[in-house]
Amino acid sequence: MTPAPKPEAKAAAEPAAGDDRLKAAVAAWVANAEDAEGAGDTAGTDGVQTGKPRESAKSGKPEEPARSAVSAKSTDEPAAKPAAKAAPTSDEKPADKPAAEPDEKSDEKSGEGKKAADAPAGKPADRPTAAFGVAKPKNGAAKPAEAPAKKPADQAADKPADRPTAAFGVVKPKNGTAKPAEAPAKKPADQAADKSGGDQPTALLKAPAAPAAGKAGSKGTADSDSERTSQFVPLKSDAAAAPAKPAIPISVTPPTGVPKAPAEAERTKQTPLPPRSAAGAEPAGPAAPLDLLAQLTNTPPPPETPVRTAVRRVKIWTPLVALLLIVFCVVQAFRPLPDPTLKLTASKSYAFDGAKPSLPWPTEGQGYVEVSGLGTIGSFGEQKPVPIGSVAKTMTAYMVLKNHPLKQGENGPMIDIDAKAVSDAGKESEGESVLNTVKPGQKISLRDALSAVMIPSANNIARLLARWDSQSEEAFIKKMNVTAKELGMKNTTYTDASGLMETTVSTAEDQVKLGKKAMEIPALVAITKLPSWKDPSGTTHRNYNTLVPFDGAIGIKTGSTTKAGGNLLFAGQKEIGGTTQLIVAAVLGQHKAPIIDTVNAVSKKVLIAAQGELRDHKVVKKGDVVGRVDDGLGGTTPVVATKDVTAVGWSGLTVNITLNDAGRKLPHSAKAGTEVGQLTVGSGPGQVRVPVTLKKDLAEPSFGSKLTRLG
Repeated sequence: MTPAPKPEAKAAAEPAAGDDRLKAAVAAWVANAEDAEGAGDTAGTDGVQTGKPRESAKSGKPEEPARSAVSAKSTDEPAAKPAAKAAPTSDEKPADKPAAEPDEKSDEKSGEGKKAADAPAGKPADRPTAAFGVAKPKNGAAKPAEAPAKKPADQAADKPADRPTAAFGVVKPKNGTAKPAEAPAKKPADQAADKSGGDQPTALLKAPAAPAAGKAGSKGTADSDSERTSQFVPLKSDAAAAPAKPAIPISVTPPTGVPKAPAEAERTKQTPLPPRSAAGAEPAGPAAPLDLLAQLTNTPPPPETPVRTAVRRVKIWTPLVALLLIVFCVVQAFRPLPDPTLKLTASKSYAFDGAKPSLPWPTEGQGYVEVSGLGTIGSFGEQKPVPIGSVAKTMTAYMVLKNHPLKQGENGPMIDIDAKAVSDAGKESEGESVLNTVKPGQKISLRDALSAVMIPSANNIARLLARWDSQSEEAFIKKMNVTAKELGMKNTTYTDASGLMETTVSTAEDQVKLGKKAMEIPALVAITKLPSWKDPSGTTHRNYNTLVPFDGAIGIKTGSTTKAGGNLLFAGQKEIGGTTQLIVAAVLGQHKAPIIDTVNAVSKKVLIAAQGELRDHKVVKKGDVVGRVDDGLGGTTPVVATKDVTAVGWSGLTVNITLNDAGRKLPHSAKAGTEVGQLTVGSGPGQVRVPVTLKKDLAEPSFGSKLTRLG
């Protein structure tokens, strides 16, 4: 085989031509960077993906590694485009410091002598960068200490190659900014493909051993255009191969105009949550802490089930219900207690045995007898309106005392005797009852005026009281009729204050109603029960009611006219059963002469008979439970009578029994024996009242009773 010419001789002959070809190759690489990137990504012809030599398009055989544009033999051949380096994968990082383009001229000049000494005899090789990796000669000569030993596969695959631009096989980014590529570690197959005569200016490449001279010569003459074109071999492949270390570490300055890549991509302070895939899976790759926090806090709730729903409702409603119960208990405990009440447990009435009594009634007229508060003993005649005569003066006295109350024993205000009163005194000759001792300018007390009206039945004083009370007789008469209606006297009409007029009419029943009310005024009773009265002049006048003061009679008023006949409204008392019963009766229309004596006689018989009909009966004994105190919340305390209770009545009468608090407020708690009310039998002046007391202690309602009350 013909020995290859020496590299130093060729380098000396054409220094300028090699420099021009190098520049042309770099320019071509820059212009076709994007095309080479696409070709490397799609076809994989540069061996980036597979790490294998490219096959020839014509022969189908694997191509030899790309040869340098500055070949040892073909110095006059045009420079080929360097193969573009494939785009770096996502796992690769840009080199911290990209390799600087070596100066071709200095490499050729300074390396001529060294190539001659290092390269084996008879093997041509273009080694301007032999200082970066010297291959071990086959003859066993000692290799420099800096060059690491190559593997057998690398030595067998070494072929002459011109690789001055291998470090520039960097894909231009799409944004227009070129980034230096990180030199990946070579695979064993890549190391075997390196030529001994290759141009390796990068700091991370090792110079392979020079091939035999004959082999290089025969191969170099027969290479095609594609074989002579520089081909980029990736420094790092997907295979798990250990990267080769450079013999002499050299810091390479990146080309001018190439920006330095940032050490780490800048991240925002708040990383948004990465989108989920259709299946809900997270994207591959490490998750940021904020992403992990978002995943934890955005975890969807577990599926709904009846049990989970029930448990959730219990957890929600249980505290609310407990709070409401506490509030309810507090409100119930501190609510005002209802007022206690007394309830009767004994019988509400008592009925006397026997038939209704029969009284000695006269043969004419009408009559009516009643025991105040108990009821009617009997009546006779038709209760129709008839003239009543001076009985009408009872309403006059009642009206004056109602408008001008007078206490018992007092004389009351002084009343002026007007001229009308003196003038009317002269009507005595006409048959009127008058007080003839009055004089003009004289004064008379209210008590004496009432006595003159009720005992000697003075008409002139009755009219005087009407004018004194209401400024006129007409106004007073209107008040009389109004009061009659208020008392339930439905068949009564008043036309004058004295009753002299026949148009003043009433019934025995209506007059009994008025008599009961009049006998409730002690000052009036004190006057009507007198058998006689002495006027201010000292003249004594007898009472025309001859029933008083006998048989307990206490009044009330007589009245007689030719039209009305003899009339008497009377009242009597009887002590029985520890009570004082009031009997009120009226007898009207007695025309048998003398009419006043006739009516008095008849009335006396009726009064004595009525008194005889009264009897008493013990209905409750001392200590008997007659009722209970109800606290309003279900609690009760019994009450007992403090005395024997006697009912007063007559045969056939039913007496009512009631229990009341006697006007006092019942306590919520009290000791046994405390008086809390009274038991009442009957009504009116003759009713029976007996105090009642607690049989045992009265206690406040319990806490449970307070909680369970609804009202």
